[in-house]
Amino acid sequence: MKKTSLLTSTTVGVLIGAAVFGASPAVSQMAVVDMTAIGVQQGLKALQDQANGILKSITGQLGLSGPIASLLGSSTYGDVTTLLRQGFTQNANYSKAQISAQRDIADASNNAMARFERDKRNAQIRDEHVVNPLHCAHLDNGQTITVGAGQSWKVATAIQDVGDERGEAKKGQPAYYGTSQAVEAINMLHYARYCSQDEAAAGLCAASKRENADQRASSLFGTGTYDGQDGVNAANDYVTNLIQPIVPTAQRGAQLASLDGKEASVRRRKYEARMSLARNVINEVLAAQSPSVPLNAQQKKQMKDEGLVPVDTGSWLQALQLDVHRRYSDVNWAAQLQSMPPAAVEREIANELAVTNYLLLENYRMAMKNAAVNATHLASAAEHDVRPAVELPTPNMANQ
Repeated sequence: MKKTSLLTSTTVGVLIGAAVFGASPAVSQMAVVDMTAIGVQQGLKALQDQANGILKSITGQLGLSGPIASLLGSSTYGDVTTLLRQGFTQNANYSKAQISAQRDIADASNNAMARFERDKRNAQIRDEHVVNPLHCAHLDNGQTITVGAGQSWKVATAIQDVGDERGEAKKGQPAYYGTSQAVEAINMLHYARYCSQDEAAAGLCAASKRENADQRASSLFGTGTYDGQDGVNAANDYVTNLIQPIVPTAQRGAQLASLDGKEASVRRRKYEARMSLARNVINEVLAAQSPSVPLNAQQKKQMKDEGLVPVDTGSWLQALQLDVHRRYSDVNWAAQLQSMPPAAVEREIANELAVTNYLLLENYRMAMKNAAVNATHLASAAEHDVRPAVELPTPNMANQ
């Protein structure tokens, strides 16, 4: 029932459509003409022709002889597309070349800066290793001081040998023959070298330019170097009057063999040992100031700058003073120190430490002698304390 209703509806719809659209049956002998389709086709053709015209106009304007092309310039070297492609290609090449050039410039700059920094560092290394003139002066002074120390020791030893023979009243010395001869000898030496105005007025001698120099401390302690051999003699004679002006007469013959003589010999040896020690300490002071080494031009100039009279031959103490004073008051040394590179300053510090060590060693040597003198004083005081207040009786050994 439902299928029959569907077919009926379809048939009715076909009939209604034919009636509405007025479709008539076609006759085979008549031409079939669709005016609507022809009109549409003609409209489409007109639109196509108009579009072609517009495109042709645009192509003409964009062509090599068009108005736009005239604005872009001459087309002698090709069309715009080709020129643009070539231009863009050339710009790209320029960019690549610029990058390469900048890289080469950077490499060259880096190489130049590296070479500059290397040369600067080489100059610094060179300056660090260049010997400063002050170091040469220090070496010269050090050699002078070292040689002067050796010469001073020789002078001190020579004076000590003579002084010990005199103090021991050896044969050939004035005290060997008696105390009066020793007194006369020391007086005659004074009259010959250091005669005073009063002594000259008394007719004992002729006045000397070094009046009483053998009893003045300035003869021993001067400016650093004694005035030649006369200055050394004056210092030595002062030490003689200071330590042992009169030497006890020598013990000879029976004096040595007797019981009392033997005891006297022991006491005499003690006396001579202590005198020798005292003389040795003073002799070292004397020898340190005796002229013993030649001074160079720079040392003489420094003496002049210090207000001293330059000398050709200086003492160990003088050379040492000049080296110490140079680092304390010399203007040239201070000026060069300001411009020294760090390595040179460190070398100068090392030199100063070496001088300090040298002075400490010399102080230690003198301290040993001072300790010996103090020990002698202690022994002398102890010896005095052990003496009995009264003389004790001699014990009878048979009852012991």
